[in-house]
Amino acid sequence: MPDAPPPSPLTEPEPLSHGLKQRHLTMLGLGGVIGAGLFVGSGAGIAVAGPAIVLSYLIAGALAMLVMRMLGEMSAAMPASGAFSVHAERALGRWAGFSVGWLYWFLLVVVLAVEATGAARIAHGWVPGVPQWGWVLVFMVVFTLANLAAVKNFGEFEFWFAALKVGAIVLFLVLGVLAIAGWLPDTDPVGLANLTGQGGFLPNGWSGVVSGVLAVVFAFGGLEVVTIAAAESDDPARNVARAVRSAVWRILLFYVGSMLVIVTLLPWTSMKPGESPYVAVLDAIGVPAAGQIMNVVVFVALLSALNANLYGSSRMVFSLAERGEAPQGLLKISGGGVPRRAVLASVAFGFVSVLLNLKWPDSVFLYMLNAVGAVLLFVWGLIAVSELRLRRRIEREAPETLTLRMWGFPWLTWVALAAMGAVLVLMLYDDGARPQVLWSAAATGAVLLVAWVRELRAGRGRGERGRGERG
Repeated sequence: MPDAPPPSPLTEPEPLSHGLKQRHLTMLGLGGVIGAGLFVGSGAGIAVAGPAIVLSYLIAGALAMLVMRMLGEMSAAMPASGAFSVHAERALGRWAGFSVGWLYWFLLVVVLAVEATGAARIAHGWVPGVPQWGWVLVFMVVFTLANLAAVKNFGEFEFWFAALKVGAIVLFLVLGVLAIAGWLPDTDPVGLANLTGQGGFLPNGWSGVVSGVLAVVFAFGGLEVVTIAAAESDDPARNVARAVRSAVWRILLFYVGSMLVIVTLLPWTSMKPGESPYVAVLDAIGVPAAGQIMNVVVFVALLSALNANLYGSSRMVFSLAERGEAPQGLLKISGGGVPRRAVLASVAFGFVSVLLNLKWPDSVFLYMLNAVGAVLLFVWGLIAVSELRLRRRIEREAPETLTLRMWGFPWLTWVALAAMGAVLVLMLYDDGARPQVLWSAAATGAVLLVAWVRELRAGRGRGERGRGERG
């Protein structure tokens, strides 16, 4: 691949609206990763790691924190609607920005289908008279309209959605601690019996911890959207730095804290993949209608993630168009500063993904889902490599913009890269995760091939122009 392009200004004016406030970004960072993966998917991690799932979440959370710190450093210094795609292009060349941008867009619009279908399944259970596809249509129309309107509407939607999720987690932690201490009616202190019984804290050894990491690491995906959104705030550099600082620590507290409550209160052997451990805890401490309460929380979490992914995908493809890596027709902006064509393009592909999920969930859509299963690690890897290259350049050209710095640079950046490589290798040895790695590698290879062909054509065009000028 060609070397990085010649230096360009570190910050360029964004044509989009600046309607997002600090509170929107902070709550977006907190709520972006609190979804069905935590409320329901965590049961699978507990089933393989036992009480040591706490360590699995600590390890996965630490990796996510390092990545977000790197991304926060670059986004505070050079905020852009394309965030890490723009950073990769500035650090490594057009091929990198093109590749990571399109892969992330594809990831968002495919995952969007899972979220829309999951929310529709819950709503159909409440109102069986409306078919599942009808609920999907309602959700897609509502959130398309919200994203086509002023960006502050998106911010308000996400603020209140995230506030409900964060409130649910805080309430769960409070009730859990009270139950552990025996301060709730009809409860006794539980002690450490569930942490040390049923095979001990490490019932499946360190291999169980590793399997737990593989099961939960992708639950931290979604934090990246806050750096995309920062470009549309009134003070991008300051706001993204504050949002990243507050989000990573609090999310780690919510994830690790809630896992500790769960495995302390209940035997890990009672957990079943696909069933929410949160419901099991609420049932155990006597909260009435616990299942329905969690259904409401999961429903809101899915809609929140759908809204955030639609926003993130539209801004990413708009940024690609700005840099000539996507059709120029997507650059049209409304009077309110919203890239409406980019929103509609993302919705259109997302809606196709939903239809594929409803019609062929175990064939066509499964292949698409596997194709993005490990893409997040590729995105994180390019974030780390970009930070390694851009940090030195920022220190030379605009050191005053380094308002948020990566810890232990460059050593912790290299540690994070090594950890991502280790996760990919371990996924290859895991029968359940191997198809995701192979399909994601194929998808990444296809995008890289397109990027390489584009670079060859661009180079050939520059050569022909140069010969014409000399002639």
